[in-house]
Amino acid sequence: MTGSDDARKFYAKLMAAHARSADPRIEEVFASVPREAFLGPGPWTVFAGDGGFKTPTADPSYIYQNVLVVLDADKGINNGEPVLHAMWIGKVEPKPGETVTHIGAGTGYYTALLARLVEPGGSVTAFEIEADLAAQAKVNLAAYGNVEVIPGDAVAGPLPPSDIIYVNAGVIAPPATWLRALKPGGRLIFPWRPAERIGLAVLVTRMQAGFVCQPFMGSWFIPCVGASLAGPEAKVPTRERALRTRSIWLSEDKAPDRTATAVFGEVWFSSRAIRGERKR
Repeated sequence: MTGSDDARKFYAKLMAAHARSADPRIEEVFASVPREAFLGPGPWTVFAGDGGFKTPTADPSYIYQNVLVVLDADKGINNGEPVLHAMWIGKVEPKPGETVTHIGAGTGYYTALLARLVEPGGSVTAFEIEADLAAQAKVNLAAYGNVEVIPGDAVAGPLPPSDIIYVNAGVIAPPATWLRALKPGGRLIFPWRPAERIGLAVLVTRMQAGFVCQPFMGSWFIPCVGASLAGPEAKVPTRERALRTRSIWLSEDKAPDRTATAVFGEVWFSSRAIRGERKR
């Protein structure tokens, strides 16, 4: 066993601890999927705190840390922080046989983790709007028979019916098509950026009575093309109102009312909890 193998196994234990999940497969997939296989040849430029610097060598041990790894410096695209993704994966609880839509797949590292967690019988559809990254993701994920990479826009059209929609680009609100794509009991996790200084990770669960909405941590991602600009008619929340959000609605199903914390066209957010919501 090499030093990088040891580093990956220890990293996997740390990620599983941050996931706070009873699912032992989370540690297994972080240990078995090599991060370096999705980052291009090293040395790599990593970001930690407010600065970026190169790893001393191409030893993969250096990227089994909680660091961003640069994929496209000019566009500000990185392979995101593993601790954040471990926490998100723990929240959405991928299960064997489930269908996942991954939006903003980059070069496919977190797509690969999701793909392993829905085996056997599950599948992942991965959208990546940057053509060069999508092409690289197709190569990187070629060995994953349950993954389809789509080089294109996940906002412009409907999504496949999904148990999980896992979004890695900031939106002012999830497009109505994303909410409609959720199966009963389906989970949508996304970075909510309704205003410049507000960045929250939000978990949405489709219940029989509506969509439960749970902001649960701070989160900052690059903007999602086509879903990151508010129109003049929007009701933009303060951070405090955003944190009070407990449900999300399609305007066609229910018109915004006095409980609205934010309104963005077809979708609005409410401080009213949905009765019988499932605790996660």
